[in-house]
Amino acid sequence: MSDQKRPYRMTRRAESEAYTRMRITESAVALHEELGPARTTISAIAERAGVRRSTVYRHFRDEEELFAACSSHWRAANPPPDPSAWAAIDDPAERIEAALSELYAFYARTRRMYESLLRDEPLVPVVHRRLREFHGYLRRSQDVLMVNRGLRGRAASRTRAAIGHALAFSTWQSLTREQQLSADDAVALLCRLVEQAADAGEPRSGGRREARRGAKGERATLLPPPS
Repeated sequence: MSDQKRPYRMTRRAESEAYTRMRITESAVALHEELGPARTTISAIAERAGVRRSTVYRHFRDEEELFAACSSHWRAANPPPDPSAWAAIDDPAERIEAALSELYAFYARTRRMYESLLRDEPLVPVVHRRLREFHGYLRRSQDVLMVNRGLRGRAASRTRAAIGHALAFSTWQSLTREQQLSADDAVALLCRLVEQAADAGEPRSGGRREARRGAKGERATLLPPPS
């Protein structure tokens, strides 16, 4: 073999290996979305990719390595909204409206994958580990959406909880898929929940105390004067 042909053949082989690896990765991603990780087998991945099981194992030594490749490939094609863009919005009400609008559009595009992953998270340890990044992303978003609210104590806890609830995929899924709200109506509803969370409980408890006091006062005036 001439010195000129050797590098050419090595390049072609490397390109072929990279193509095969990508085909396996894309097949695994598609099956994770369609069936869920818990029902996806190496045999099914190999069949979809048009390779042997041994070829899958040659490219990916274990489940962790395969999932790492799948996660990187899928995230590159489906990046979530950037919370730093929300942080640039000073008004908290405007900020959460922008955040939920972008996040809910992202959920609509990626619904099938997150339904599969979140359903199988308790069943497949590697999925649980891989979803830590997603859960961390939601917590960081929660931090951004709490900025400039000037809340403390129970009011801060209630508001943070309301924001966390609004950010959850399951909340979007319930409102838009099960309750058939439009994305705009779902965003408006959750924005109102968050903005009222700081005061939740305060007017009611105070109102009840005032009502009790008023009732006692009424009863006192109905008693006959002492003789």
